[in-house]
Amino acid sequence: MPRFDDSLSLSALARLGFVGLSAASAGLRELGEITGLAPSSLIEPLRSADPDEALAGLIRVARRDPSAVDAVLSDAASRARAWAVFGASPGLSRFFERRPEELALLREDRSVLPTADQLRDVLLSAVDAADGFAATGDATARIRLRIAYRRAVAGIAAWDLTASDPVTAVAAVSAALADAASAALEAALAIARTAVAADSDDVRREVALTRLAIIGMGKTGARELNYVSDVDVIYVAGTADEERLSEPRAIDIATRLARETMQVIVGIEAEPPLWEVDAALRPEGKQGALVRSLSSHVAYYDRWAKSWEFQALLKARAIAGDPALGAAYIEAVQPKVWSSAAREDFVGSVQRMRERVTEHIAAEDVPYQLKLGPGGLRDIEFTVQLLQLVHGLTDPQIRTRGTLESLDALVAGGYIGRAEAGLFAHDYRVLRLIEHRLQLREMQRTHLVPREEEALRVLGRATGLAETADGIRKVWEDVRREVRDLHTRLFYRPLLSAVASLPEEERTLSTDQAHDRLAAIGFRDPAGALRHIGALTTGLSRKATIQKHLMPVMVRWFADGTDPDYGLIAFRRISERLGDTPWFLRMLRDSSGAAERLTRLLSSSRYVGELMEWIPESVAWLESTEQLRPRARQALDEEARAIQTRHDTILDAMRSVRALRRRELLRTAMGAVLDVLTIDDVAMALTAITDATIQAALRAVRRDVVPDEDDVLDFSVIGMGRFGGAELGFGSDADVLFVYDANGVDPQRAQQLAARIVAGLREHLTDHRLPLELDADLRPEGRNGPLVRTLDAYAAYYRRWSLSWEAQALLRARGVAGSHKLIERFLELADSVRYPEALDLTSLREIKRIKARVEGERLPQGVDPRRHLKLGPGTLSDVEWLIQIVQLQHAHAVPALRTTSTLAALDVAIESGFVPAAAGERLREAWRLSSRLRSAMTLLTGQTKDVLPADPRELDGVGRILGYPDRSAGAVEEEYLRVTRRARKDFETLFYG
Repeated sequence: MPRFDDSLSLSALARLGFVGLSAASAGLRELGEITGLAPSSLIEPLRSADPDEALAGLIRVARRDPSAVDAVLSDAASRARAWAVFGASPGLSRFFERRPEELALLREDRSVLPTADQLRDVLLSAVDAADGFAATGDATARIRLRIAYRRAVAGIAAWDLTASDPVTAVAAVSAALADAASAALEAALAIARTAVAADSDDVRREVALTRLAIIGMGKTGARELNYVSDVDVIYVAGTADEERLSEPRAIDIATRLARETMQVIVGIEAEPPLWEVDAALRPEGKQGALVRSLSSHVAYYDRWAKSWEFQALLKARAIAGDPALGAAYIEAVQPKVWSSAAREDFVGSVQRMRERVTEHIAAEDVPYQLKLGPGGLRDIEFTVQLLQLVHGLTDPQIRTRGTLESLDALVAGGYIGRAEAGLFAHDYRVLRLIEHRLQLREMQRTHLVPREEEALRVLGRATGLAETADGIRKVWEDVRREVRDLHTRLFYRPLLSAVASLPEEERTLSTDQAHDRLAAIGFRDPAGALRHIGALTTGLSRKATIQKHLMPVMVRWFADGTDPDYGLIAFRRISERLGDTPWFLRMLRDSSGAAERLTRLLSSSRYVGELMEWIPESVAWLESTEQLRPRARQALDEEARAIQTRHDTILDAMRSVRALRRRELLRTAMGAVLDVLTIDDVAMALTAITDATIQAALRAVRRDVVPDEDDVLDFSVIGMGRFGGAELGFGSDADVLFVYDANGVDPQRAQQLAARIVAGLREHLTDHRLPLELDADLRPEGRNGPLVRTLDAYAAYYRRWSLSWEAQALLRARGVAGSHKLIERFLELADSVRYPEALDLTSLREIKRIKARVEGERLPQGVDPRRHLKLGPGTLSDVEWLIQIVQLQHAHAVPALRTTSTLAALDVAIESGFVPAAAGERLREAWRLSSRLRSAMTLLTGQTKDVLPADPRELDGVGRILGYPDRSAGAVEEEYLRVTRRARKDFETLFYG
């Protein structure tokens, strides 16, 4: 009798994974005694998820049949398989305990998995089937079938548990399990035929003439089955000879066969049932007929089927019974599967169905639900299936069944990025591996990750993913989080709903029909549009492939804009500028709404489109509305200062400053068109950008112009007009004054340096692509006066010669750039002029006279005054002049009126009783509407305009930017004229008295 090897210490057993060390030591001694093998040899090699359970199972089998266990444990390869199988699956160990003779399968070479044909042959042989009939239809046949099936599954498990890479092996294992289930159903059907035919010879002839096909659904159909899972099926039947057996009679016979087949699998016998055969996916579900003819199936799917039923049919595959009838069924239903996505609200219904599945999980189980919970298998499967169903409308290459093969097809077709697909595929394999090991444990259907530490430790070791409970818990949580993130991004793509809702004639752009279709949906140059589409989609590159998928939807979105022709050509130019940049098309395809936002921008705004062509990387901002919000003033200032430190020459520095300005103006314009920003946000952003640009330019020019010995010279830029009021719109000039103080520098030298600074600012701020004009016309003496003056010269002029309009202009004066000390002194001077103790009657009359003259003389010839947004009745000029008179009259006594902002001053005027509240609201509405219209016109055309367009198409485009619905030119015009007419009445009452 062998002696226990004393050198095998308890610590050695612990290193092998045993937990109950004393029991393990005794158990190995007992197993050695039963088999006649040295205990030390029994554990070499030993790699087992649960060595304690494996040892207990081997002992139980050895007590029943020592020779069977001895034969397995005597060989190193079969011994390794035994430890792996018994340690991972107490359920299979109980099978071997019942049937110890089957243990011999662990001695077989397991280098490859059995094929579907091999499994079918094995299970049909187990029931001695011939010509579709088993030798007997009794309990003996059923038991032989179940034993043969479990033997096959145990063999698959042995290969799986000893695979070098179990994650990669998942697909092959799932396919083999599905093939085994299909073979079991084939053998069960053979038993059923024999059982039903036992009634009489006539019935046997009828059975032989009855055609019955079993259609595998879900994981069975996709060859992605688990170790223990319901097998979803649909039955379709017919007759082999209508003259000898009518179809109704064949359906009756087939129904008996189907019921008997299910009973063979699930009925109570000496060998336990295999798994549930679930036919609930059939037409009308459990309330419908168990078996139908092919024509009845087709009629149901044509008239009554819901979207989820077509999604279920995606994985349908003939798995047993009459192969020709099964193939005919698949051929009949597949076109309906791939056209189902065109149904109204198909995408939304699928998304809601996924959400309902999650809602039905018990709250305490949600974090542990491997299959149905957030980040589980269903998230991956629903995402892949939805992508397939939507894009499979037009692309036969993605009409595949299995999740992994479908991911490969979606990548090849450009519908999903390689990175996302790679993550999804890996995570799917990991989740399926965990699921396999959970079910293999007790050979029971479960999808809950265990909560107990010891169960988690065993699970981690069984999968090979971790050695500890914490390790496998982290793997599960990481995968779950990653899957949920990918699912959320891909499953809720706006592009999916857009593709699914395309009219049939727009899903593909055939040359024969596309010209007329493009013209019909709004393209003015359909031939040119076709050329651009061809340039974008021609070729075999991945870029061209993705463009082909995007183009039908994007063309429709372009057509919804004001100028689809320009939008399409701008998109082509941006695509060509970005070349093969990997993030561009991936973002359009995968991001939440980026593609639709891009088409809206390009077809609505030439201002945006022209800038995006020069700054194509700005497309990346569309992925998040946060990136379309203006950057903080401090961030702009820091970047501008960094530019100055990076560049040695003024030309290089100013080139970078102009690029900074263009980029931030584009960001603001994109935010404005996409309704991310209000008119107030836009004004503040444009003012901050202009401030930062002028400040950076002044630093660069001063460094270039003023030598070190003259550095004490003070120079400042004062903002005036709408710039001073921080109320800029798109296309607004920057009204400024230039002021300097010699501060000890020779006066003539200081004058020369100041003039050179002004000249340098104007030269280096010149931007032919996006002009920035520094308009100094509001300076003393207007265009006839010097461009730049000393502070003392300003003081002398305002003291002796200042006119009322110049005091009025100073109401908007604000320091912008340069010496803070000089700015403070200038604003003190300005306050003494713009906030007089009292406005004399002569000055008041002069202001009113000038206002009337401006209305009569400054309006362009031939322009309808009512349509001029700046000088027309009830527009910007009326509101601003009225508020400025209030400020001139009362700001000395009411400090709150001392603001450069028109609307802020209007608020104070209302609060102080200088303007009635109702009138004030009407004036505010007119000012804001006029401002929004001016900016919208610049955004639409890329040109600065002050006259409301008369062209309905252009006015409609302006309206769309402002949020009006399509074809609202009349509504925009009517609202503008109504609002300004009311404001004009209030202005005349309050201004002229």
